[in-house]
Amino acid sequence: MFDAKKLLDQFLGSQMPGASGSVGQKGNDLLGMAKANPWKSGALAAVLLGTKTGRSLGGNALKLGGLAVIAGLGYQAYKNYQAGQKPEPTQALPELLPPPKDSPFSTEPQAVSNDFALSLVRAMIAAAKADGHIDASERSRIMDKVHLSGLGAEAEAFIEAELAKPIDLDALVASAKTEEQKVEIYTASRLTIEPDTRTERGYLDMLAGRLGLPDALVDHIEATVASAKISL
Repeated sequence: MFDAKKLLDQFLGSQMPGASGSVGQKGNDLLGMAKANPWKSGALAAVLLGTKTGRSLGGNALKLGGLAVIAGLGYQAYKNYQAGQKPEPTQALPELLPPPKDSPFSTEPQAVSNDFALSLVRAMIAAAKADGHIDASERSRIMDKVHLSGLGAEAEAFIEAELAKPIDLDALVASAKTEEQKVEIYTASRLTIEPDTRTERGYLDMLAGRLGLPDALVDHIEATVASAKISL
């Protein structure tokens, strides 16, 4: 089985092949890589699925990694919700940080299974498909680019299967065993799309309802994701 956490990093643009070292060095690596092969330099969620996530979160994702971005935003939203704060969608986050190691949102290896990391990838792909624009021809185009990105045959097969099959909301919801994991599923989905159509907004509302997330908590997640994009 491929490493789902690394795939999450690639979805959010943090650990493209060959990008290592300091953040500044990573930037230079990615710039050179973009000239040589643009499909290895950008976030899969943005380049392949037509979303705005990679372009708006790439800076912080370079520092943290995809799983930490999702968990960090979820942790911040949940903390503000529990503190009874009012959501502030227009206030930029000072800096996106990973969740504490002792938090249920921890990204420590023993705290996050590969299966749940796969669920987060599935959540992102499902959200990208929510508006129905990914038909057979679009899937073929996407998979051509996935192949060029150098993910490997096993990861390619996983993405192709997820793109082709209908959204399984029951399985997605069932994969979240704790309230914190429910928050992360919704956060990953919200990161993937900008709900500027009724279909996308309807999908997110339905997902939140199926996950059993309180409206106030959903408002905090929405505000936190929006703030993260404003701050970059």
